[in-house]
Amino acid sequence: MKQFKHKIALIVFLISFGNIFLLSCGSSSEKEEKKESVNEKTSEEKGNDIIELSEEQLKAVGITIGSLEQKNLNAVVKASGQLAVPPQNRADVNVLMGGIVQKISALEGQAVSKGQTVAWLENQEFVKMQQEYLTTKSAFAYTQEELKRQKELNEADAGTGKVLQQVQANYNAEKAKLLGLEKQLQQLSINPESVSNGNFVTQIPIIAPISGTVGHISVNTGTFAETGKPLMEIIDNSQIHCDLIVFEKDLFKVKVGQKVNFILTNQNNQEIQGEIYGINKSFEDQSKGIIVHSIIKDASKYKLIQGMYVTALIDIGNQLTTAVPVDALVRSEGKDYIYMLIGTEEKDKEADSEKADDKKKEAGKHYQFKKVEVVTGVTELGYTQVTPVEELPQKVQIVTKGAFYVLSKSKGGGEEE
Repeated sequence: MKQFKHKIALIVFLISFGNIFLLSCGSSSEKEEKKESVNEKTSEEKGNDIIELSEEQLKAVGITIGSLEQKNLNAVVKASGQLAVPPQNRADVNVLMGGIVQKISALEGQAVSKGQTVAWLENQEFVKMQQEYLTTKSAFAYTQEELKRQKELNEADAGTGKVLQQVQANYNAEKAKLLGLEKQLQQLSINPESVSNGNFVTQIPIIAPISGTVGHISVNTGTFAETGKPLMEIIDNSQIHCDLIVFEKDLFKVKVGQKVNFILTNQNNQEIQGEIYGINKSFEDQSKGIIVHSIIKDASKYKLIQGMYVTALIDIGNQLTTAVPVDALVRSEGKDYIYMLIGTEEKDKEADSEKADDKKKEAGKHYQFKKVEVVTGVTELGYTQVTPVEELPQKVQIVTKGAFYVLSKSKGGGEEE
């Protein structure tokens, strides 16, 4: 009986030990599976930035490896601004005296010449001024004759010097008044000689002060035109130029005489040539920007209008900068990249009989490349200026040709931007 109990206890012990062993193995197996899952995930994450290619693949698609180069490229300063017209090429049409607009002889958008009549104005004051001119002219004629008579009397010792002086003063006053009225009539485009002949005018012409295109007309027929309130504006776009805003950090690079390339969105991004002719010496408001003035070559060839916004590239000359061939750059998800060589490896050439074909493909020298983000600059003569976002090792090797194939390989062969 006692031996029987011992056997049962031994069996229970063995069963318990087996369960513990199985649990331990199961836990270990789960840990291994989790570890392998993590390793696979990490490998996949690294695979987005690191790609391995064999020497045969490099030769097949023409991938070449080289160094970052230093190139003399044309450096530019990017600026934006808008087109403007010099003050002497734009004019407001005003009146010297108020009056009723009887006729408007111009239309908005119409080309007019300097001195051309653009409107007619009427006011009773115009008639009064002509009356006053005739009265003053008659008084001046009498004073002139009186001065002549007093001089003759004075020469004959028949007059007095005091009377002559008084007549001389009246003569000077009447002459000044007459000359003043003549100038006023001429400013109003009224001919004094015609008024002297009794030809009074009731309407005066309003003339264009410059040649150009009529802009906004702010009056209608029958409107009372007041001094200080423009009737219309005239703009001459033949001398249109560009006002660019250059910020403080780039100001020392910009000089008079530098070439400028303008891009207008309404001209299908066509480039227009220009040249800087002036730089302001004070900041604009709080923007820490300086206005740079640039002429536009052959401005009359383009349909340029004051106020158009432009983007400009100011050529500031050549500078030595880090550059890569255009074929070394790829673009993915809105960013620019190059591929850096991070290592090479010789694959084992021995192969299992079952996987001999696969081993042949893997055998030989293999290259590992890492995708590195860069900021691009000016492009010239097949090279593009680059600034790596992260610091690169000295004497770094990169893919100089065929970077697009490396990118597509990292994406599983899919097309990329």
